[in-house]
Amino acid sequence: MVQQTTRAAEGGDTVSAARGVVDLGLRACTAYHRPDLGDRLDRARRKLADPGINIVVVGEFKQGKSSLVNALLGVPVCAVDDDVATAVPTYLRYGPEVAAQLLLEGDPPAREPIGTDQIRRHILEGGQSLADGRRIFGVEVAMPRTMLAGGLIVVDTPGLGGLGSAHAAASLTATSMADAVLFVTDASQELTRTEVDFLRRARDLCGTVACVLTKTDFYPSWRTIRDLDQQHLERLGGDIPLMAVSSSLRSLAVKTSDTALNTESGFPELVRFVTEDVGVGGTDRIARDAAREVIAVCEQLSGQFESERSALTDPASAQQVIDGLTAAKQQVATLRAGASRWNQTLGDGISDLSADVDHDFRGRIRQVISEADEALEESDPTETWAQMEPWLTSQVSYQLVANYTYLRDRATELSRLVAEHFLEASGPGLGQLAIFNPTTLLNRTEFNPDVKLERMTAQKQTMVALKGSYSGILMFTMLPAMVGLSGMAPIAIPIGLMMGRSTLRDEKRRQLSQRRGQAKNAVRRYCDEVQFTMGKDSRDTLRRIQRQLRDHYTLRAEEFNRTTTVALQSATEAAQRTQADREVRLKDLEAELGRLDRLRQQAEAVRA
Repeated sequence: MVQQTTRAAEGGDTVSAARGVVDLGLRACTAYHRPDLGDRLDRARRKLADPGINIVVVGEFKQGKSSLVNALLGVPVCAVDDDVATAVPTYLRYGPEVAAQLLLEGDPPAREPIGTDQIRRHILEGGQSLADGRRIFGVEVAMPRTMLAGGLIVVDTPGLGGLGSAHAAASLTATSMADAVLFVTDASQELTRTEVDFLRRARDLCGTVACVLTKTDFYPSWRTIRDLDQQHLERLGGDIPLMAVSSSLRSLAVKTSDTALNTESGFPELVRFVTEDVGVGGTDRIARDAAREVIAVCEQLSGQFESERSALTDPASAQQVIDGLTAAKQQVATLRAGASRWNQTLGDGISDLSADVDHDFRGRIRQVISEADEALEESDPTETWAQMEPWLTSQVSYQLVANYTYLRDRATELSRLVAEHFLEASGPGLGQLAIFNPTTLLNRTEFNPDVKLERMTAQKQTMVALKGSYSGILMFTMLPAMVGLSGMAPIAIPIGLMMGRSTLRDEKRRQLSQRRGQAKNAVRRYCDEVQFTMGKDSRDTLRRIQRQLRDHYTLRAEEFNRTTTVALQSATEAAQRTQADREVRLKDLEAELGRLDRLRQQAEAVRA
C-alpha cells in the first residue's frame, strides 16, 4: 500500500510540475505579447485539469463486471441484479460530491441530472428511454473517490451477449477509444474460444489489456481455471496479465477494514494495475505532452530573440540576418498558402481515403450478403429467420467496427505524411484523432424485414393435393370416355393421387423458393440502408479529420509566421541602434533568453 501511495504521489507530482511549467509558459506568452502561443498552452492546461483516462470494463453477461467495479471503488454504485443485466454503460468519474446525469441521444447529445436513487432504474434493462421518447445511451456518476481524483474514468459496459453480438461490437469500439481494458470472466469455466477471440481483437485496438478472473470465492477449483486461462493468454503473446479476485471478499474487507481479507480477495494487484499502470501512466503521458508544448513555445520565443541578438552582436552581419529572416518569412508564407505541399497532400489523401474506405466497406457488406445467401439456400427461412436477424445485425456491426478501424489507421498514416511535408515548420504531433463511433449507426438503421415466411397450413396443403388429384382423375376418366375407351376408372384414382402429391411437392418448393427470395431481399434492404447511412457518416468523419489536420497545421504556420515577423522587425531595429543602445539591449536579451532556457530545462525535466 505504501508503494502504491508513493507511486500515485509521484504521478501527482508530475502533473503538478507540468501545470507549473505551463503556467510559467502562459506568463511568458503574455509578457512577450504572443496570445497565439498562449492559446496553445491553454489547451494543454485544460487537458491537465481533466485528463479523462478511460478504463473500460467488458465481459459476457453475469460475469461479475458491476460487482467488480463496486468492489474496486469501494462503493455500491453500479446496479447488481441476479435476473436483470446492465443495459447501458455507466461512466464513473471524480466529483466533489455524488451526482448523476443521464446521457441522452441527440444532435448534440444532451445531459439531464437525476437523483442517485434513480441510477439503478436507468442502468438496468427496461429503463433506457424517458417518457418523452428520448433514448439513454449512458449514465455518468461523479463521486469523491481518491482512485478517480487523478482523472481516471471507469466505464462499466453492458454484457457482450456472445462475441457475435452487437453489444460485443460496441464494446470493441469502446476499447479502441480507451486507455486500458479490463476483460472480466468468472471461474466457472476456462476462457472460451469467443472470449479469446475478443481479447485478441481488444489488444489490437488498445495496447493495455488485462484479464480479471472473478468469483474465486464461489468456485473451489478456481486455481485450475486460472492456470488454464493463463495458458490461453500465453498463446496470445503473454502480454495480457491475469488477476484472480473475489468481489465479495473485497467488499467485506472494505466494510470491516480487514487488511488480511483484502489481500485474500486478490484486489491489491488489480488496484496497483489501475492506479499505477493505467492512472499514473496516463497522467504522466499527458504531462509529457504538456511539457512538449512548453518546449515548442520556448523555441519559438527564443528564436525571435536570438535573431535580434545576432544582429546586435555583429552589426556587420546584420543584413545577412535580415536577409535570412526575409527568406524564412517567404517560406512560411508558402506554408500558409493553399497550394503548399502539405495542404495538397492532405486534400489528395482525404479524397483517396474516402474512396478506399467506401470500397472497403462495400467489400465487407458483399461478403456478409454472400454468407447470408448461402445460409438461406441451405435452410428454410421459417426455421432459421429467428437466428438470422441477430446474426445479420452483429455481422454488420463488426464490419462497421473493422471499417472504422481501417479508417482510423489510414487517417493516422495520413497525419504522419502531412507532418513530414510540414517538417520545416512543424510543431509537436497532432495526437489521437477523434474518430466517429460507428455502432450508433445500427441504432438509426432499423431492421424491418417485412417478410412473410409462413409455411402452408394443413388445410392449404390438403386443398393443393386435392386440386392436383382431381385433375389427374379427371384426365384418366372423362377424357378416355370421350374417345370411346372404358375401364380406366380403377387406375385413375391412384394416378390422380400421385399427381396430387407431385403438385403439392412442387407448390412447397415454389413457396420455399419464394420465402428464400423474400429473406434475401430483406437482407439486401437492410445492408443497403446501413451502407447509405454509413456513407454519410464516413464522409462526415473524413471531413472532420481534414478540418482537424488543416486547422492544426494552419495554426502552426501562423505561429511561425508571427515569430518570423517579430524576429525580422527586431533585427531590422537592431541594425539601426547605436552602440550604447545595443549594449543595453544585449543585456536584456541575455536575461530573457536565460529565463526561457530555464523554463525549457524545467519542461525537459517533466518530459523526461
